[in-house]
Amino acid sequence: MSLFKKIFSSKKKETLDKGLEKSKTTFFSKLGKAVAGKSKVDDDVLDNLEEVLVSSDVGVDTTLKIIDRIEARVSKDKYLGTDELNVILREEIAGLLSETHLGEETEYNIPKDKKPYVIMVVGVNGAGKTTTIGKLAHQFKKQGLKVVLGAADTFRAAAIDQLQVWADRVDVPIVRQDMGSDPASVAFDTLSSAVTQDADVVIIDTAGRLHNKVNLMNELTKVKRVMQKVVADTPNEVLLVLDGSTGQNAFEQAKQFTKATEVTSLAITKLDGTAKGGVVIGISDQFKIPVKYIGVGEGIEDLQVFNKIEFVDSFFNLK
Repeated sequence: MSLFKKIFSSKKKETLDKGLEKSKTTFFSKLGKAVAGKSKVDDDVLDNLEEVLVSSDVGVDTTLKIIDRIEARVSKDKYLGTDELNVILREEIAGLLSETHLGEETEYNIPKDKKPYVIMVVGVNGAGKTTTIGKLAHQFKKQGLKVVLGAADTFRAAAIDQLQVWADRVDVPIVRQDMGSDPASVAFDTLSSAVTQDADVVIIDTAGRLHNKVNLMNELTKVKRVMQKVVADTPNEVLLVLDGSTGQNAFEQAKQFTKATEVTSLAITKLDGTAKGGVVIGISDQFKIPVKYIGVGEGIEDLQVFNKIEFVDSFFNLK
């Protein structure tokens, strides 16, 4: 099928396959039980499939959409065998993801007409936020871009120190102040420094806790406003980092942060250590915000640009 042509490098695809192995194995084990003894897709199979999808952290709303799509196929084709269910699921989930994703991106691209291109990163501590920033900085630097990091998550000293470790590892400059400093002040200094250095990309680490939404909103709004004093219309991107291994809790975090600020892209991390990979499908569909990156391993190269075609291909183990 041409839709599922291979477009990743073989090494990246191998990493993706391996990263989704737990999710895939668990899903197909449940799916096998759901269709056991059945030769055609009927109401019982659909009821069981609904349970499989919900328990795989796809989410209730997205599950119902998928079931509706499959019911429409069953009604149209009159007879669908359970041996075809894998292919049908693959096609319908790819179709659902197409509504949010163009799906052709495989590289770390940023607009050439925005300089510096400013990414503000939000998410709770422990979601892989700082690690994601470090890996992004590495990828952008590999392209020959000049990157500056800003340590504006000033609530914990550990957050600042961790970002410093990544800045040293990737060998990019970092702007930091003491713990407890005003995050907006750090952001202002970071952008000022980036402009002076003629940097291409600025990545600002912020808001490492889900304090009440009003405080969070005020803090992020202030950070944005202060950055705009240096470079108009920034940030260019607000990236929310979610821990995929938390399943439904990732949905709740997405809900809280999208209420607090205008999130424009998502990174879903730690998919390699969990059987909850279905959360990528549900969050992408429910929030209508593109999943831009997925974390499928601990290595510095294991943050991948999310591509719906390759993701569905790996999840359903196509050969």
